[in-house]
Amino acid sequence: MKSRKIRKLLVANRGEIAVRVIKSAKEMGIKTVAVHSDIDAAMPFVRLADEAYAIGPAPAKESYLRMDKIVDAAKRSGADAIHPGYGFLSENDEFAELLLKEGIIFVGPSPESMREMGDKTAARRLAAKLGIPMTEGVIEPVNTIHGAHAIAKRIGYPILIKAAAGGGGKGMRIVRADSELESAYELAKSESKSAFGDDRVYFEKYLDGARHVEVQVLADRHGNAVHLGERECSIQRRHQKLVEESPSVIVDETLRKALTEAALILVRESKYENAGTIEFLVDGDKNFYFLEMNTRLQVEHPVTEMRTGLDLVKEQIRIAEGNKLPFKQADIEFRGAAIECRVNAEDSANDFFPSTGTIAHIGSTLGVHTREDRGMEPGSEVTPYYDSLISKIICWGKTREESLERMSRTLSDYVIYGVRTNLDLLSWIVSHPKFRSGEFSTKFLGDHFTTAKLSQPNDDDRLLATIVCLQEETSRKATKTTGQNGAPKSKWAAMRFEDR
Repeated sequence: MKSRKIRKLLVANRGEIAVRVIKSAKEMGIKTVAVHSDIDAAMPFVRLADEAYAIGPAPAKESYLRMDKIVDAAKRSGADAIHPGYGFLSENDEFAELLLKEGIIFVGPSPESMREMGDKTAARRLAAKLGIPMTEGVIEPVNTIHGAHAIAKRIGYPILIKAAAGGGGKGMRIVRADSELESAYELAKSESKSAFGDDRVYFEKYLDGARHVEVQVLADRHGNAVHLGERECSIQRRHQKLVEESPSVIVDETLRKALTEAALILVRESKYENAGTIEFLVDGDKNFYFLEMNTRLQVEHPVTEMRTGLDLVKEQIRIAEGNKLPFKQADIEFRGAAIECRVNAEDSANDFFPSTGTIAHIGSTLGVHTREDRGMEPGSEVTPYYDSLISKIICWGKTREESLERMSRTLSDYVIYGVRTNLDLLSWIVSHPKFRSGEFSTKFLGDHFTTAKLSQPNDDDRLLATIVCLQEETSRKATKTTGQNGAPKSKWAAMRFEDR
């Protein structure tokens, strides 16, 4: 396949990852196109792009999961490439195949390698063939509840039900008893269907008290592949990562060599290209087990960027254009330690109840070596249709202790009014003695957290601050978009987003 320069990139996603991709593409001189659901028409990523096209109602299955509408927007805009971000269609091999047929560059792996590694059951088959350690389980989808009971009886509880497609904790359920199996099985299938358009699930033995460690990889179509170190992602709630860091406290040089070698073997054997992440479980004796591969950019990729100085989105684009990796493994320098916290719209003190509404104010005081990735601003609506992620905070330090101190300070200064968030929970996590000492696992929250640990917010103060911030935002927008006679100051202010 010949190299081909990307001149206009459509981002088939929303929120902070759309903003992230658009910014890097613009730095490369590439024109950008956003697609958006009706409810997202006023989101920052829409305005940031050079062009934007409406693709349907709020539910993802009617907009961001509609391949036909996204391809149509690419044709109408003249986009010659599509970046899928994470979630939605990012690990859908049918979408990658469709773009190939349409002559549109997919900024991701080939359909063939996605089928082999993006499909979790296929990836387990390859890992088994290569002799890479895995937890006990199955390598084929479980299609009936009768089959589910038979497999559960064979491998024993607890078991983990996982979606064969996608990732991000969607379509996952821990089952500890036979009485829970049927409802968990149906819920996992339903959630997977809703999130990825694919209801296939498989089973594996669940390891209590293990650590979740992953390896970031980059590979080009010319056979070159490198790893960019490991990330620790054990701080989770319901399989959703909350805090990620690099390097991992538990990983010594011997284990790091084994993990990265296993990751690169899988990459090379599957002829994988572009960015990807190989995920492992590590037990208390430092035995590791292959979990899956995410054939896309991870939410937590900024942690790796802070340690290596690389822009992973730019590297993805260059690889998709057909270029060779511009560096070898020995050229990659790992510096210091980095940590990321995900700020979500949810009430941590009220059983993590989702919080929706208008963001009145986001205020942060970012110090040295601190980065904020967000896709919302004052006036943005947090709706029930999509992931609750508001922003990500990433801090780097010469040591883990320095990065943690920066994160603690940043979290204490970070303020969001209009919706409830998990900021108090994140502050509690990064200051907890067990987290500070590195003595934790995927059970950390279950073992240590109760809502009594968090300070209860003063609702009167919150309400007053929200009202004041909304009034200020309304006044600011009015001043920005209208002149003295009330007419729009620019064509962009007057133009409907779907008409751009």
